[in-house]
Formats: sequence, structure tokens, C-alpha cells
Amino acid sequence: MLKIKQAIGISLGSIASAKLRSILTTLGIVIGIAAVVANVSLGESFNVFFEEEINAQGSNFIIIYSKEPNLFYNNELQIIKKTPGISGVSPIKQQLGEVTSFSQKKNIDIAGVTGDYEDTANIIMESGSFISNQDAFSAAIGSEVANEKFDRNISTRSSIDITLRLEGGRTVTRKFKVKGIIESPGTSFGGGGIERDTSIFIPVSTINQMLEEDDFSAFFAMSDNIEDLDVISDEVDKRLARNFGVSSRDIDDEDAKPYRIFNQADVLEQTNKLANSLKNFLVVVALISLLVGSIGIMNIMLVTVTERTREIGIMKALGFSGADILLLFLIESIILSLFGGLLGAGVGVGGAYAATSILNLPFIYSPYTFEAGLIVAIIVGVAAGVYPASKAAKLAPVDALRYE
Repeated sequence: MLKIKQAIGISLGSIASAKLRSILTTLGIVIGIAAVVANVSLGESFNVFFEEEINAQGSNFIIIYSKEPNLFYNNELQIIKKTPGISGVSPIKQQLGEVTSFSQKKNIDIAGVTGDYEDTANIIMESGSFISNQDAFSAAIGSEVANEKFDRNISTRSSIDITLRLEGGRTVTRKFKVKGIIESPGTSFGGGGIERDTSIFIPVSTINQMLEEDDFSAFFAMSDNIEDLDVISDEVDKRLARNFGVSSRDIDDEDAKPYRIFNQADVLEQTNKLANSLKNFLVVVALISLLVGSIGIMNIMLVTVTERTREIGIMKALGFSGADILLLFLIESIILSLFGGLLGAGVGVGGAYAATSILNLPFIYSPYTFEAGLIVAIIVGVAAGVYPASKAAKLAPVDALRYE
């Protein structure tokens, strides 16, 4: 019976005698494993990225959007405020405005909020302070607005003019004092889906006064704790549904309600589903390339069996059993795949790091990804080598020796 150590030595010798063919054979495995490892790592990076994006909107948040104009007023604000478990809530009113700074004009998103928005949306100030509920013509501006939008940077205590367009084409302009610069969160959006880097925040009462309106487009609320987030969110939903005359049996029907409500857990669940779907798609694509690589190994091993038919006959004549021949060729296939797996896993990790750097995503590396790549490579080696190895093992010594 051929020992494993001897079989490995013979297989390595066979691989070394045909270096170019061996390298080309493993190339398919290298590409396949690299793609699997890189795509799994990228999928995890997208998961973390989406989670950071959602968490940047605030802690334990609940968002309520109106589906139609002139729906939310102070009455709805008080309903949400009085819901048990709600620790803070800010109405939101957004409008595109023309901002003038040092005679230079730019179109910028204007977000009307209350002072409660600072806590509910995890606002961190770069300088100065956020607007308060006592302010009227004060503004807190995003970091990009302050430092990149205009030729001259805007600092705290600067003055800016904000012009809003009313229905009928009329415009209204008011002068605001910049109270503070908001620190960039490092993510795209802040609370309530407002892109805080590129927005200017003013009191919601002031934006309504300028627009000659008194409604809100959304509410951004915060609950006491994340454990009861779904319960508190459901209670807000029930109270608002009752307020708008939606029956209790239709409360779960989104089409029956004139608003949309969701919380931090809902958003995280949806983004995780999206990230997992993306990861699964990328892995399937990678597995297809791995399948192509395994077919390449099988083809090369079949060619090797044909080329070494006479050698197999001599080995059988010298006393090697069919099981010895099977083991020999199987180990050769596994070695090729394992070598390709090691190289591919390393290339995959490096590729994932490069991709996350380019896409500005967090790089997530888990040792299990590398180990899984090696295990997959061994499985591929066994699967690709079984048929050629069994074919070699079944060759009759006499027929093999006659082969030219």
C-alpha cells in the first residue's frame, strides 16, 4: 500500500516536471477562489457600510413621512410627543433655496428643524452650536457648505441670505446669522434622510413663516431604548392612524394610511437584505468562475492520465494497486487546487482591500473567509480529481503497457 508521504512526493515531482502546465492549470482556481474571497469580504464591507449609514441618522430613531401635502401639523407633532417612550421629536420641512454669501449665489437644500433635532440625529458640531428652539434667524450649516460650496469659506457669526420661492413665483429673502458648522458624519445622510454635509439647517418655524405655511413634511423622533423600539413605533402608528380615521383592521395596510412610518430596526433589516442579496450575487458569479477552473483541472488531469498511461502500466506491474494509483492522482489534483487556493485567497484579500479603498468602504477581513477559501479549493481538487484518478486506477496493466 502506497503511503501518503510517498504519494505526495511522487505527485510533487510530477507537478514540478510540467511547471508551465501546472501553473496554467491552477490559474483558474486562483481566479475562482480570489473572486469568492474578495466578494464575500466586499459583501461584509457593504453590510458594515450600510449599518454605519443608518446609525449616522441617529439612535433608536423613528421616521414618519407624509404621502401627501398639507398632512402634518402641530396636532400630529403633539400626538407623537405624547406617545410613551418618545424622548424627542423634531418636525422637518425641506426646500431648495438660493443662498447668498459674499455676493456669491448657490442653490442649497434648506432644512427646517427644531432644536431637538441635534440630539435625535446625533449632530456633532465642528464649531459653534446648533440652532435652538428659541432661535429665529440663526442657521447651522454643513461642513461642505461652509468649506467647499463658496469661493470664500463661511465661518460662525458670518451672515448669509436665504431666498425661498413661494407658490405663484414670488420669492422671499431673509438674512441669517451662522450659529455653527456641523461636523461631517463621514456618511451620506443624517437624520430623516437629510444630507447634512450639503444642507443648511434653520428653525422650522422660520421656514414656515417664509413660505407662509404651517405644515411639516416629516417627523424625526427618538425612542428611550432600542429594545422597545418596535413597540413604541407601533404605538405611534396606532395613534396617528386613529387621528387620520384609519380603522384598526387596516393599520397594517400601508396603502390605507396617508403616511409612512419606519424605525431604525426596519431600515437596518432592509439594508442587510440588500447587502446580503448583493453578496450572494457576487458569490454566485465567483463560483461560476471557480467551476470553470475545476473543469480545467479535470481536463488537465485526464490529459495527464492519457500521457502517463504507460507509466501507470509499469507501476501496476511493479505491484502498485488500483487504490495506490487512485490516491496518487487524487493527491496531485488536491495539491494543484490547494496551491491555487492559497494564492487565490491571498489575491482575494488583497483585491478586497484595494476595492474597499477605491469605493471608500470599511475593509472587513475575517480569517474564516481565508480558511473557507482553502476548504473550497480542497473540495474542488477532490471533485475535479475523482474521475481522472478512478480512470487511471481502472487501467489494465497489460493494456497500459501496450499504450504508445
